Amino acid sequence: MSFANALRCRECNREYPLDPIYVCDFCFGPLEVLYDYNAMRAAVTREKIESGPLSVWRYADLLPCDPAYAVDIQAGFTPLLKADRLGKELGLRNLYIKNDCANPTWSFKDRVVTVAATKAREFGFEILACASTGNLANSVSAHAARAGLDSFVFIPADLEQGKIVGSAIYDATLVAINGNYDDVNRLCSELAGKYPWAFVNVNMRPYYAEGSKTLAYEVAEQLGWRAPDRVVAPMASGSLYVKIWKGFQELGKLRLIDSVRTKMHGIQAQGCSPIAKAWDDGTTAVRPVRPNTIAKSLAIGNPADGYYALGVMSETGGSALAVSDDEIVAGMKLLAQTEGVFAETAGGVTVAGLKRLAEAGEIGPDELTVVFITGAGLKTQEAVIEALTPPLTIEPTMASFEQALGERDEVSLQAANSAT
Repeated sequence: MSFANALRCRECNREYPLDPIYVCDFCFGPLEVLYDYNAMRAAVTREKIESGPLSVWRYADLLPCDPAYAVDIQAGFTPLLKADRLGKELGLRNLYIKNDCANPTWSFKDRVVTVAATKAREFGFEILACASTGNLANSVSAHAARAGLDSFVFIPADLEQGKIVGSAIYDATLVAINGNYDDVNRLCSELAGKYPWAFVNVNMRPYYAEGSKTLAYEVAEQLGWRAPDRVVAPMASGSLYVKIWKGFQELGKLRLIDSVRTKMHGIQAQGCSPIAKAWDDGTTAVRPVRPNTIAKSLAIGNPADGYYALGVMSETGGSALAVSDDEIVAGMKLLAQTEGVFAETAGGVTVAGLKRLAEAGEIGPDELTVVFITGAGLKTQEAVIEALTPPLTIEPTMASFEQALGERDEVSLQAANSAT
């Protein structure tokens, strides 16, 4: 059984039962899960966690649902890679990559959906639904198939083809909307009030969001039960960024790690950067924007957790940055060419932000830094394909190969000479 005992408004602190609700009746503030940490502390140990399954369900005692209802496609416990080559490029000797490309549907969304789908099954829902920029749609579709539930996924009509196929393969009902994510989300909020469906990021949002904490749990465990000095993570709604911080705090509260002094850095795409803009302006008023960026998975112009993300930045001594589309593509290439990780555009955003932080001297060369890569690049090939070197096309002869190789080397030499 879960140690969750109530929902609590993040604004006025009013408490509610653990129901499929997400907003305070009194002040309209967002609800989050409240736990009995004293009881949890008595029950949870490092040894118990380490003996658990190699998935997010090793942290079942720290999640808001009954694992007896688990909808499990083996999300989580993804690699934490020591990024020596990328670190050398950036002058960082203690750099790690948390590679959530390795999840079952190739993004961190499997963490949040396994929790939301489990809670939906616990509540008795028969249909799983979501508003999505793509990765969430894929994960909801897969988890619904695993659970034997119907699914409806609502997406912007201009979504990358890889993400559309990644939902349709599970026989989800896809609804493509002529508008951006904020238009999609607004419609789903209305639909959640009419249809008895589990919208994972609407009426199930308090439970869904808790799945992101498992990123912090895993990183701390994989580092030998300690928190990093620095975190660099992408931001869309801001929820992932906020919940990573909450996860480290909870481990400290449960005495599973020492005190947490992690500085939290959040990165956005310049074409959709309302949180970073508010940070630069020194205000907590996050002004909505209309997204215009290749990083479609981060294209949320009205971020629900923006205010709380700014609070984490201030509390931890972190910061926010916005990077251009050109920097995003360069970040994707840099990560792939140094560490062999092909990330989607959100990963390019994060690496580009890391590069800026390193160049500005904001991250010390020996600080233990973890960069969160949240999705795989095969879903967003369109963003990077024109920036890649095309293949050598030859006849099946040695002479043709050597001629093509020589021509390529000549072009490379000319490019190097013109650059100097």
